[in-house]
Amino acid sequence: MIVYDKLWQTMKEKGISQYALIKQYKISPAQITRLKRNESVSTHTIDVFCKILRCNVGDIMDHIEDTE
Repeated sequence: MIVYDKLWQTMKEKGISQYALIKQYKISPAQITRLKRNESVSTHTIDVFCKILRCNVGDIMDHIEDTE
């Protein structure tokens, strides 16, 4: 499973709020909700976040083993 826990920490470190993502960078609130729920998002969305945050993919997401 892909988790986006690192995204929120990276945003905090870079001083970019969810409000700024929506208002300044025109990110859809639905996309933010999907990320909060660790749901799937497109690689385009990941690319946009990396550009906004000036970071690498590994700075916003991790893969963890599913537990069944």
